[in-house]
Amino acid sequence: MPGTRVPVYVAAGIVGNRPLAFMTWTFMAVAIWTPLIVGLAALLGPVVMEPMTRFFNGGWVAMVAAVLLLFAATRLAALSCTDPGRAKLVAKVSKLWRWEFWPTWLFYIPVYPWIAWLAIRYRGLSIPTAANPAIPQGGIVGESKAEILAKLPSEWVLPFARLESGASDGRMALLARFMNECLTCFPVILKPDSGERGASVRLVRDESSAHAYFEQTSGPVLAQAYHPGPYEAGIFYYRMPDEPKGRIFSITDKQFSYLCGDGIHTVEQLIWKHPRFRMQARTFLKRHAANADRILKSGESLRLAEAGNHCQGTLFKDGSRLITPMLADAIDAIAREFDGFYFGRFDVRYADADLLRNGGGFQIIELNGVTSESTNIYDPAWTMLRAYRTLFRQWSILFAIGAANRARGIRSTSIMQVLAHVNTNYRLRRLDPLAD
Repeated sequence: MPGTRVPVYVAAGIVGNRPLAFMTWTFMAVAIWTPLIVGLAALLGPVVMEPMTRFFNGGWVAMVAAVLLLFAATRLAALSCTDPGRAKLVAKVSKLWRWEFWPTWLFYIPVYPWIAWLAIRYRGLSIPTAANPAIPQGGIVGESKAEILAKLPSEWVLPFARLESGASDGRMALLARFMNECLTCFPVILKPDSGERGASVRLVRDESSAHAYFEQTSGPVLAQAYHPGPYEAGIFYYRMPDEPKGRIFSITDKQFSYLCGDGIHTVEQLIWKHPRFRMQARTFLKRHAANADRILKSGESLRLAEAGNHCQGTLFKDGSRLITPMLADAIDAIAREFDGFYFGRFDVRYADADLLRNGGGFQIIELNGVTSESTNIYDPAWTMLRAYRTLFRQWSILFAIGAANRARGIRSTSIMQVLAHVNTNYRLRRLDPLAD
């Protein structure tokens, strides 16, 4: 195999292999491998080159196309020889129609023309930045989670504290003071104060884990009491500025992913065997690298994701069954306490669905601004057409709210300022060693 010759020679010397035996087996391997490679090149070379030559009229383009085709065929054959390889192939092919796993930029291609039309209709691409005057730039990106949570009624918000940048020991002291003041203990949630999509969210169970987290990130951190749930929902809310009451646009029922052991297969094997988990295997295996070779006991479960985010591995389902007039009134009352907030998504944890429907029994984890998504669109049972209809309506409401606020004298942020802010935010995120 390419690249293995030197390691094999060194290993043979380290283990003290007999030179004659080693040379004999090496000669036999070369005697088999070399004719095989030469023979395959002689047999398959013309087969691959001939159609490429006809299609591209010869030249270097045909040669490059043939090499790429041969590489793809070799890669396909290699993947087909192992269970994980076959699972990877199935996952790659499945993503062609399982659009919930498409990259954001690809999924949003049909939405961009609609946003452009709305920008023309309302005379301004940056109109959405005026939708939430109380949040910097409406909450496009990089807003402080702590500053937003501080403006909500404290009885509805999970206890939190913003730990400023600084040495790990200093932040450990701040964390200890926070836990003492809110009468909580480990585990606690640590996450960037301005992160998004569940990036760098960690459930830390002891002081050593918290210290390691602070050692790896230098930016401000939000510490938050842990709510065991076991349920989480994304409640999308909006209110027109000239209307006395807001409404719930949608609810996403977030279902966390659990791996169930069988006493035979490793964590990595179970992930690749699962028809859904293998679609995000790279994320799960990176997060659980230390447990990849561990064999779970029969019936033993392992939680694959802690953050209630789709790209972190959580299953999103439409939660419209949870919408009731009582819950709508409760969310509207909370939102109206935040003067200058009209559009966004509350991420909440709760223990009882009936209590939630009655407008209680939940606590707010986060509130996201104008770039929030009505994340029920990622329900696997939804059609793509239904998802896009929902997104188009969501963006129409956002522009209408921004335009209404502009008519009231609220200024939007210029598009150049928005782009500069977005660029700075993503540049800082790329430098974060904890980024998922």
